[in-house]
Amino acid sequence: MKVAEGRVTTADFRRWKEEGRPVTMLTAYDFPTARLLDEAGIDAILVGDSVGNVVLGYDSTLPVTMEEMLHHTRAVARGASRALVIGDMPFLSYQVSTAEAVRNAGRFLKEAGAQAVKLEGGQEVAGTVKAIVNSGIPVMGHIGLTPQYVHQLGGYRVQGRQAEAARRLVSDAVSLAQAGVFAIVLECVPAEVAKKITATIPVPTIGIGAGVDCDGQVLVTHDLLGLYGGFSPKFAKRYANLVEEIKRALEAFRAEVLGREFPGPEHSFSMPAEELAEFLKE
Repeated sequence: MKVAEGRVTTADFRRWKEEGRPVTMLTAYDFPTARLLDEAGIDAILVGDSVGNVVLGYDSTLPVTMEEMLHHTRAVARGASRALVIGDMPFLSYQVSTAEAVRNAGRFLKEAGAQAVKLEGGQEVAGTVKAIVNSGIPVMGHIGLTPQYVHQLGGYRVQGRQAEAARRLVSDAVSLAQAGVFAIVLECVPAEVAKKITATIPVPTIGIGAGVDCDGQVLVTHDLLGLYGGFSPKFAKRYANLVEEIKRALEAFRAEVLGREFPGPEHSFSMPAEELAEFLKE
């Protein structure tokens, strides 16, 4: 499929929902990955606070700071000329006060070059979302399994499996849509609940572990490429196994250096013969 030219916008998201055209979104935290995603035609790049887990080595997303998020968002923005770049607002960057939330959201656009921000929560953050949107900053919502609230949720669990909890997720989605979000991420939500939400609200739903009926899908790129060893969540499809390929290349390099096979003549430089003769004169 040919990749359309021009920057993807939030208006495209709404139009694609009306047309039934799925939205593609992946994460990136650096310039080269962002450029690859952009060239592949991925519609949106989320600079997720998952950077804490897959790049910075934290046990969760909670320690990630605004400065770290801005640093990685700047790098991604430099690599993406078509995809919509969305900065993930880290823990306590929007919960303390509405004024602080607006200020921090604005930094993603003003200082880091993003075109939108994402934040977690439902009805309880609707007022904050509305204030940010009213400031001219596009907001993507995020409900279901919200990693910043992992301690409150009692761990990383599927959300909305009981009828009451499912109805609450629908209400959360409606509240966020009314507050002005341009899309909502549904994470680890039963497919039936995600389908209901998708049919209920006018803005696109982007699923991650939420079934095929969402208006789009997102994955952590490290999971997709097999770049993050160890546990792989059920919803993450591994399209490649780059960890093993990288290990093979590293072990080959080590072996060739130890065996003095690398560098070979084709990787080395020589002096002109006359200069070498002059250099070697006693």
